[in-house]
Amino acid sequence: MKPHVYVACKIPDETESYLAKHVQYRKWEGPGAIPYEVLLEELAEADGLLTSGNKIGLELLSRAPKLKAVSTMSVGYNHFDLDAMKERGIIGTHTPNVLDDTVADLILALMLAVCRRVPELDTYVKQGQWKKGDNDVLFGLDMHHKKLGIIGMGRIGEAVAQRAHFGFGMDIVYHNRHRKPDAEHKFGAKYAEMNDLLHEADFVVLMTPLTPQTRHLFGRNEFAQMKPTGIFINASRGPVVDEEALTEALQQGQIFGAGLDVFEREPVQPDHTLLQLQNVVTLPHIGSATAQTRNDMAMLAAENLVSALLGADPQNVVPELRK
Repeated sequence: MKPHVYVACKIPDETESYLAKHVQYRKWEGPGAIPYEVLLEELAEADGLLTSGNKIGLELLSRAPKLKAVSTMSVGYNHFDLDAMKERGIIGTHTPNVLDDTVADLILALMLAVCRRVPELDTYVKQGQWKKGDNDVLFGLDMHHKKLGIIGMGRIGEAVAQRAHFGFGMDIVYHNRHRKPDAEHKFGAKYAEMNDLLHEADFVVLMTPLTPQTRHLFGRNEFAQMKPTGIFINASRGPVVDEEALTEALQQGQIFGAGLDVFEREPVQPDHTLLQLQNVVTLPHIGSATAQTRNDMAMLAAENLVSALLGADPQNVVPELRK
């Protein structure tokens, strides 16, 4: 008998057809996100779960006695209670690699949007404020041939470095848990301690995962060390940044501007102070949000789940759950 899978998020028809060949499945048909209680009920008989952000914790696992594997359609897996999953022997997989280029493209778009004040000046034109003689009112900062600091030189960080170095002639400096000789060779990247990077870089791109150690990694001390003309970009996870400290840095002119694709609380509240500032570009967590990339992520998540349930060795087990 085929394993039973529950699909808790929307997936493309192609991915659904793939699942149908290998497993029995049910899926969430309603609008919006699946209610937690509905998910708990559906998992009572499930061997596998395909998800895109549902919290996998003790309560859920206690209500899913047959569950063997959880596959998330994302690179991040901070919604996994790794200790609880490890205790139950649950296989957990994610979808790295497939979205690297798409996220890197977005980071470059944020860098350009902030330094050339694109959203702000778009509004300026549409509101009829543009007049002859508007010179320095329209000025931004150059991006080409400036120094880019990358904190977290993983696959996406390297994709950003490639675009910045070869496309914009930028010098690359990076901070990472481990040196990256390949990046140093390919992009001329130079390793630096965090404080040195913050002092040197014209653009600081934060690309660290969310862990207990990285929560509020970036706060008042870090922003105070950046250049007044510095630009801060976060496309990793919102809680890695102290948003109160970022707001102060932007309001007080400690840094020139910021580009954010993530927030501590998502969706961000409409009255959040950051949304009132002209020198910050805000996006609704769209790092991987292209049709092709999301389709590829869905298929990879399905393949990971099928491999786990059929006794194969999934390629993308999260590191902490690998045997």
